[in-house]
Amino acid sequence: MEQDYFEEIADYVLENQKKFYRMVYSSVRNEQDAMDIVQNAICKALEHSRDLRNIQALKTWFYRILMNESMGFLKKNRREILLEEPMEIGTCNDETESKDVQGLYREIGRLPQEVQIIIRLRFYEELSLQEIAEVTGLNLNTVKAKLYRALKTLRVEMEGVAI
Repeated sequence: MEQDYFEEIADYVLENQKKFYRMVYSSVRNEQDAMDIVQNAICKALEHSRDLRNIQALKTWFYRILMNESMGFLKKNRREILLEEPMEIGTCNDETESKDVQGLYREIGRLPQEVQIIIRLRFYEELSLQEIAEVTGLNLNTVKAKLYRALKTLRVEMEGVAI
């Protein structure tokens, strides 16, 4: 029996819209583009609410739609967009710490887009590795390997020491 999860999707989107915007903005770094991408993802999710077979999969299902919209936008516009964590002014008390954080975001921005998405989903959105595998359509071991390889690369770049 087919069930329509329209209401549940609408409630989920309303509860998490800021989180979705933040994630997309970290990719495109443009306010209007991020809002358009989130809006398009919401419309697609609502239009395809009957395609969701299990409400427990709502989170990964919607993140996949959101990720596909973001990737489609980036491919269409072919822009190099650096990853940047939206930070409130004053989150870094120390000037050196602020420079380190900026350096980290710059290094993350140099990673391949697919790896940046894995990092965002893991550390910004706090998805499990299994959820990331479902969202990205990658094998769990592939997600782990890409994440750990990226973290090693970041550590080497940030320390300036070859391992």
